[in-house]
Amino acid sequence: MKIKEARAVITGGASGLGHAVAQRVIAEGGKAVLLDVQEAAGTAAARALGPNASYVRCDVTSESEVNASIATARERMNGLNLVVNCAGVVGAGRVLGREGPMAGEFFTKVIHINLIGTFLIDKAAAALMQSNAPNEDGERGVIIHTSSVAAFEGQIGQAAYSATKAGVMGMTLPIAREFARIGIRVMAIAPGIFRTPMVAGMPEEVQKSLAAQIPFPSRLGKPEEYADLVVSIFQNPMLNGETIRLDGAIRLQPK
Repeated sequence: MKIKEARAVITGGASGLGHAVAQRVIAEGGKAVLLDVQEAAGTAAARALGPNASYVRCDVTSESEVNASIATARERMNGLNLVVNCAGVVGAGRVLGREGPMAGEFFTKVIHINLIGTFLIDKAAAALMQSNAPNEDGERGVIIHTSSVAAFEGQIGQAAYSATKAGVMGMTLPIAREFARIGIRVMAIAPGIFRTPMVAGMPEEVQKSLAAQIPFPSRLGKPEEYADLVVSIFQNPMLNGETIRLDGAIRLQPK
């Protein structure tokens, strides 16, 4: 499949990695629907991207909202063949913090957004994608998860976050194997430290310290580089069931 033919749903599409993917898809001639809970930002982002983009408010923790949003997105684009899951929260906190043990509700919330939210999007999208006309390889669509290097080397304070990102990575292969019969590929990207809105809001010296930890190139990742990999995955039918680290060879230290 060619990216100009993409009919993409992008969660967390109002900012950061998701927005970079939307920009790339639209620039290449495809269409995109941004799903996000940030209504003002999502509406503005879609408007700036032009007529081939639109925004739908969606809380990925709500199964009914996810199902309705995916259906709306397919209707608006007259098709759906790409899903990129970028919605998520960091959920930083020690298991035994200064103010006491982490609340189970906090851990559950992070799991619900990052992991269960991705699952809900996957199944809703695949249920519709399976009716697409297959190409010469029998391919009907592509689903991409956003994992993290924290799935491999989680730091102190990342118990909840790392658990979700390891979970996202862990379900990539079994879902890819299941969806093989209907021609839908499933991949995951594990970014390192990227210049997302969260990182951009940190003090300059903190950003420089983070960049210095990356062997090469010794800088923060650019959201456009994440989008580049999304395009490569979409266009290469042999990429399936795998998690790709996109991290400049960084290996996170304990803290």
